[in-house]
Amino acid sequence: MKEKIKKNWKLLLLLSSSSTLLLYFLWDLPNPLRLTTHPAPASTKLLDRNGKLLYEVFVGERRTPIELKSLPKYVWQATLAAEDRDFYSHSGFSIRGIARAFISTFFKQKLQGGSTITQQLVKNALLEPDRTVRRKIREFILSAAVETFYKKDQILEFYLNQVPYGGTAYGIESASRTYFGKPAADLSLAESALLAGLPQAPSFYSPLSRPELAKSRQEYVLKQMLDAKFINQDQWLKAKDQQLNYAPPPSIQAPHFSLWVKDLLIQKYGLEKVEQNGLIVTTTLDLDLQNFTQAAVATEVGRLKSARVGNGAVLVTQPKTGQILAMVGSKDYFDSNSDGNVNVTQSLRQPGSAIKPINYALALEHRLITASSVLADKPTCFLIPDQPPYCPNNYDNQWHGPTQVRFALANSFNIPAVKVLTLNGLENFVASASAFGITTFKDAKNYGPSLTLGGGEVTMQDLATAFGVLANAGQRVNLNPILKVTDRTGQVLEETPKLPSNTRVISTGTAYIISHLLLDNGARSAMFGSSSYLVVRNHPEVSVKTGTTNDRRDNWTIGYNPDVLVAVWVGNNDNSPMSAVASGVTGASPIWNKVISYALKDSSQHWPVQPPDVIGALVCSLSGLKAPDSPPADCGPRYEYFLRGTVPAVQTDSLRRDIPIFRPTGSPASPKQIVENPGDIEYQNHAVIFDTLGGQLCLDCSGGYGEADLVHLDRHGQAIKN
Repeated sequence: MKEKIKKNWKLLLLLSSSSTLLLYFLWDLPNPLRLTTHPAPASTKLLDRNGKLLYEVFVGERRTPIELKSLPKYVWQATLAAEDRDFYSHSGFSIRGIARAFISTFFKQKLQGGSTITQQLVKNALLEPDRTVRRKIREFILSAAVETFYKKDQILEFYLNQVPYGGTAYGIESASRTYFGKPAADLSLAESALLAGLPQAPSFYSPLSRPELAKSRQEYVLKQMLDAKFINQDQWLKAKDQQLNYAPPPSIQAPHFSLWVKDLLIQKYGLEKVEQNGLIVTTTLDLDLQNFTQAAVATEVGRLKSARVGNGAVLVTQPKTGQILAMVGSKDYFDSNSDGNVNVTQSLRQPGSAIKPINYALALEHRLITASSVLADKPTCFLIPDQPPYCPNNYDNQWHGPTQVRFALANSFNIPAVKVLTLNGLENFVASASAFGITTFKDAKNYGPSLTLGGGEVTMQDLATAFGVLANAGQRVNLNPILKVTDRTGQVLEETPKLPSNTRVISTGTAYIISHLLLDNGARSAMFGSSSYLVVRNHPEVSVKTGTTNDRRDNWTIGYNPDVLVAVWVGNNDNSPMSAVASGVTGASPIWNKVISYALKDSSQHWPVQPPDVIGALVCSLSGLKAPDSPPADCGPRYEYFLRGTVPAVQTDSLRRDIPIFRPTGSPASPKQIVENPGDIEYQNHAVIFDTLGGQLCLDCSGGYGEADLVHLDRHGQAIKN
């Protein structure tokens, strides 16, 4: 009796376990009848902001179902030869295919699938793409069901209308029109064999990007057809030697932008919904501006060929909303010889001096400097613990003496910029740059004082976001390429609000003053002249900054007013240097001037509005101190803007004073010379200015600047003041 009870319990347990396991595999199993009841796929259309078509992610006619009987026999026989020679003799599973896959995988160490056409149809049309034991078992169950419900010709027809051939080409009709520009019914044997070889690895065998591999795969399929007696020897030889003429790539406007938006949509909605559910996507792009910008890049880069400039990129945005109005990722997306498909707006490049405005903005915001603060542009070495001294030069290899912040930034002098970075502190600058939208500065330990001269890599999109903070009165608005997404029924899936979310990064006053420094054509004329490409006709309110790396691998111009921002880069994708004649004024700036002039052609002047926290005052042109009511002869007053509460003290006396001079050179004596050579020291009366870091600068010493100033930094990259 006990043995019988024990046996019955084991049986019940086994049945229970089997039922649970069966339920696990069958639960929520797709209905195989969906193959005939599933809605027809519809294309997703990307439109510009005015409704002009940019790109169809999936074009309807390319997925138009066709009947098997409309095709020449060799079209579908090529697929059988490539994928499942035993299709008409098995019941959904190929013993030969499974055995071949097992031998290849476990004995030849080559991964190979053993799926039949029925299994592939089930996998593509009914199941998720995850690779698990549960999905494989469900695939076997559904394959058996499909073989029960449908005839072989129907299954093959379903497969030929569903299988992906690469890109947006789903189904044999779509593939035929994509690659050969003709209906599938008109395919030759050679063309049929090429298409039949694609589904195994569409990207790898793509005839558009890897024609030699596609040809090799085609010849393999033809040999399989010969072995299966689908074709004879003469047909094989003729097809193998036939010249294949591919159709031009599908029409696409703004390809870098359109394909980027497509990727964003896939990340959010999934591949199937984007490619099959008929989404209507209204983007932020202005196609007219885009086409003008693309032409400007191509023309200017072509003109700069002798200067070893091979590529260019442009990003145009609307600062208030972050909307992208134009995106040109290279001179020609379809130029495969120059990596034209690389989107340089998303590539890591060094910004050169284009990063300086962020540095100055932070120091201004924290009241470490004002627009009239004096920064001595003279030989200076920065001493960093456990590192060799850093002694930068200016781009023009000259020194410019006492330089107030307005002129130091406008003319892009390097020594003052490094001094400002040491006032901010390297760690503080790296941390604060992220608030501006710079996502690539991760750890201050990876950088040194050269970071403000472009020593860290950024993307153009990040740089445009950061400059957008200045253009948008101190608020960061992240870049946005999409206005609205609706599904095929008209239901709105997402829509950009008229007032996008923003983040306050700096005060309106700081943004106003930095923008004013960058629009001051008089302030930058010492370096750029008064009639450079940085001057926009009829729009003097445009702020602009150039940047060129010391090795001339990257060349930038970025400028804006409150309505539009344009960022331009020229250089080479392979990072090879440009010639010495390529600079921000001769390389990127002509493109920038053309594009921003076009973008503003119908706009009136739009000056940044002076905020309540900014006031003006007269300052002395040498000392940067507030001019007294009766300015002395060495004052030379000029007008300047300040954050409220930061107007400097009044210059109360003459700049002249007694200072130690090293007689052998006639230059100011260094502390070392005073200690080691006291007999050569003589006190003389000279005009002297002290800069923000406490160093003195003699304005009329016969021996020039003397020995290089030494600026000691702590481990946080911050200056230790004397």
